[in-house]
Amino acid sequence: MAFEWLTFRRYVAGATGMAGLLIALGIYTAASGSGLACAQQWPLCDGGVLPQSIPSFVEWFHRLWAMLTGFVIFGGAIWAWRADLPRATTAAAVVAAVLTPMQAVFGAITVTFEGAIPGGYSAPVHAAHFLTGTTIFLALTYTTLTSSERAVGTPAERVRTALRVAAAGVGVSVLVSRAVPLVGFGPWMQGGFYLVALATVAALLGAVRWLGALGRPRLRAATALATLTHLGAMVLGRDLVYYTATVRGLNLALALTAAALVAGTLWSVETGRERAERAGAPTDD
Repeated sequence: MAFEWLTFRRYVAGATGMAGLLIALGIYTAASGSGLACAQQWPLCDGGVLPQSIPSFVEWFHRLWAMLTGFVIFGGAIWAWRADLPRATTAAAVVAAVLTPMQAVFGAITVTFEGAIPGGYSAPVHAAHFLTGTTIFLALTYTTLTSSERAVGTPAERVRTALRVAAAGVGVSVLVSRAVPLVGFGPWMQGGFYLVALATVAALLGAVRWLGALGRPRLRAATALATLTHLGAMVLGRDLVYYTATVRGLNLALALTAAALVAGTLWSVETGRERAERAGAPTDD
């Protein structure tokens, strides 16, 4: 059949990727000033269905991608509910679907600005929009991880791959973050930064889960702490707080802490494997 290749794990992995791209696109839209380009209207734009300028097209396309992503997320929740999947997998897919309408409401408020919705835009709504979107991404990531475990390598192989991806991700995140003025933190850079940062979060969540399967509680705790500090750096890198010199210092400290924890955990896993191989002991591969 034509769709035999479309398994649940591939479907939800695609949904996770779409959600990550949506967050990055939303950040670019806000940073470029395109969020209010539809004359503060929602769901209409420039008084009609189609946009009338390049900035309004950016906002319009963001809304279109959000709608498509939402339908895909709902489809994943229905599939998970009807399939014979672990309870945690189904629950995560349902959480993502439940939060999606709420995210749409927050998105509408952020672009109406005293327009169609009373009260309009405010900093708390902006924060809620960002944090709800991130939570949806995390729920989809967990759904993807738990549904892919039987099909992708051993726990040891998965841990090493996840930590290597996370190490590369935190390194890039530090270099292009708002706290490190090596490059301008313009709209494109902000969107790219969050795309890399979200992929890093996904890898860290996988490492946390699979280190538990290996019985490595200390390394698992270090990776969990790296995940939290990385998320903290992401939040501070967004326009949710006034970016003073103190906040910049805290942002940099969190980013460097996450990088150090990931590097240390990866080094411990790799050297432990090498010692086991030299001793002729099994490595769980």
